[in-house]
Amino acid sequence: MRLGVTSVFSDDIAIDLGTANTLVHVSGRGVVIDEPSVVAVNNRHGVREVLAVGQTAKQMLGRTPESIETIRPLRDGVIADFIATEEMLRQFIKRTKSMLGFRRPRILICVPAGATPVERRAVYETAISAGARRVFLVEEPVAAALGAGLPIDEPSGSMVVDIGGGTSDIAVLSLGGVVQARSLRCAGNAMDDAIIRYVRRRHQLLIGEANAERIKIEAGSASQIMNGRLAEIHIRGRDLRQGKPKSIVLGPKDVAEALEDPIEQMSEFIQRALEDLPPEVSGDICEHGILLTGGGALLDKLDRELERRVGVKFHVPERPTQCVVKGSAMILEQLAAREHLLIRQ
Repeated sequence: MRLGVTSVFSDDIAIDLGTANTLVHVSGRGVVIDEPSVVAVNNRHGVREVLAVGQTAKQMLGRTPESIETIRPLRDGVIADFIATEEMLRQFIKRTKSMLGFRRPRILICVPAGATPVERRAVYETAISAGARRVFLVEEPVAAALGAGLPIDEPSGSMVVDIGGGTSDIAVLSLGGVVQARSLRCAGNAMDDAIIRYVRRRHQLLIGEANAERIKIEAGSASQIMNGRLAEIHIRGRDLRQGKPKSIVLGPKDVAEALEDPIEQMSEFIQRALEDLPPEVSGDICEHGILLTGGGALLDKLDRELERRVGVKFHVPERPTQCVVKGSAMILEQLAAREHLLIRQ
């Protein structure tokens, strides 16, 4: 009975520390935080004071006075601002504390497959500073494969492509181990940048990051072949030629044209990964298909477009954005059996 109570009120926390969003899973309670990785900082007389983190801070993007700065403390999946990341983690951990949570928690954090040892160490040190008792690291696509339910323990190759905000990560697993893991710094943020450039080039209209993300979510499509989604989105911005406000209407075909370059980079990245695999593993993947996870998997028709370009079937799970954090939680629950999947410190 004592073991049961301990497991229910465990202090174990799994964190998907993403460029765009951070998700936190608490053992026995599930995903309790899913918020943007944004921090609002007040710079007054040379002293930085954190005003808000997460959703509250994101609402301030592009709308703050000179003294307040809104920061995305992670870039390309790794820490760009250590102090802001530490404070963001500290506040998220504080929110997860239950009445029985007196101990400092054990934390498992996901990092991109291509993160350098220095970048991994930065994540580790930041989590320790934020209040962790012990810190474990795992590669994002490895956790995604577990969280999506891929049969990674069987003698058959399984591939997952996790498209986040800063990186697209690939992992190939077989017999419970990692055959290949690699990372491409082209993902959701690169799509937003491509939309900003397209609107500027095609319509001479200046739009911000928040508007570009809204275009991608509400009217985004990966395919220029329109046979389904007919959503249109009205965008207002500043005309670069006349300096006056201007409105335009964009549809899925426009967004698909804007996203041509990042999608091509992703498809080439996946193709190269397949070519570098042993023939038997590559054959398994061609037979069973590739799993697509992360926020990027939500882009309309992305699975079909990648299938057309790569020549392998793609599958999207029910909740692609939660696969990484759920897989991380599973590793924590089975730490003794899954320890070989962790990154050695």
